[in-house]
Amino acid sequence: MNFTEALEAALNRQRPSAEWLVPLLEAQGEEEHRLFCAADSLRSEQMGQAVHLRGLVEFSNHCRKNCRYCGLRRENLKLSRYRLTRQEIVEAAVWAEQIGYKTVVLQSGEDLYYSADSMADIIREIKSRTELAITLSLGERDEITYSRWKEAGADRYLLRIETTDEKIFRNVHPDDELHQRKQCLLVLKELGYQLGSGILVGLPGQDAWSLAGDVVWMHKLGVEMIGIGPFIPHPETPLKHERGGTLSQALRLVAVLRLVFPFAHIPATTAMGSLDPSGREKALQAGANVMMPNITPARVRQLYELYPNKICLDEDAGHCYACAASRIASLNRTIGTDRGDVVKAPRCRSPRDGAP
Repeated sequence: MNFTEALEAALNRQRPSAEWLVPLLEAQGEEEHRLFCAADSLRSEQMGQAVHLRGLVEFSNHCRKNCRYCGLRRENLKLSRYRLTRQEIVEAAVWAEQIGYKTVVLQSGEDLYYSADSMADIIREIKSRTELAITLSLGERDEITYSRWKEAGADRYLLRIETTDEKIFRNVHPDDELHQRKQCLLVLKELGYQLGSGILVGLPGQDAWSLAGDVVWMHKLGVEMIGIGPFIPHPETPLKHERGGTLSQALRLVAVLRLVFPFAHIPATTAMGSLDPSGREKALQAGANVMMPNITPARVRQLYELYPNKICLDEDAGHCYACAASRIASLNRTIGTDRGDVVKAPRCRSPRDGAP
């Protein structure tokens, strides 16, 4: 299938398949431009001009996992570790609402120091003191823990699958199982969380066919928020000499995901801005509709080093909000004034389906 046929399949809302996803993911030059324009147009049509801001609190860089690409991996002994207290986490959330955020994202390494009960207490206190939506990104836990956090008031959960290719997954996650990651996502969906996942682009051995498989799997799962990050090699990891992903790869995937998931929330990630000063703006013009400014206390922000050369490490939370607002305004877009909850989408059509 050529690019034009593939784009037509996407715009006709055909059920995703590698046959038409791959030509889009491999687009170059003028075809890439057409892809971005189609995705941006669909974003405008279905999601409007609002860009939703999520305040990100990275509250612990301790991690029990040893992922081969991540600067937080437990064997990185050069990293100074930190944990925020309950009061610090809650106060960061309260401050986020005062600045103007409608959602706070609580993210950490896989740190079991924060138990099911202690995190539930934090969630309840934030809910009692604010009207914020709460998104959690705390990795793999058991069903009882996920359920307790949902009952405490958590609204959304982000757990990136990174890749659904078994060989690639084993290479980058030596102490993890793809089946377990998938099972966690299924449990989160069954518990009623607004479900987020995502892909790390540019991993060793990854190509357009494996990315297409990731998209098809996430569509079957029914994810509602999708984060895309380019793989940026960290000097204190086993993958430090690998090539890494590019902004173009990430932007093409953002655009493809918008075409496949017209109603999903897709962020213009900080990692894209770390590769290109205009990376987040480019993502917003390729289908993205969310930004996640960092509101972690400045004294520890630089220690949450998933990858090197991360931007926005020295500014205070107010400055980051103002910076995001300025970038959004430069594109003639507006800041979302509601919580930006998930919009339920109609199903895709099979190629055999008749006209709607």
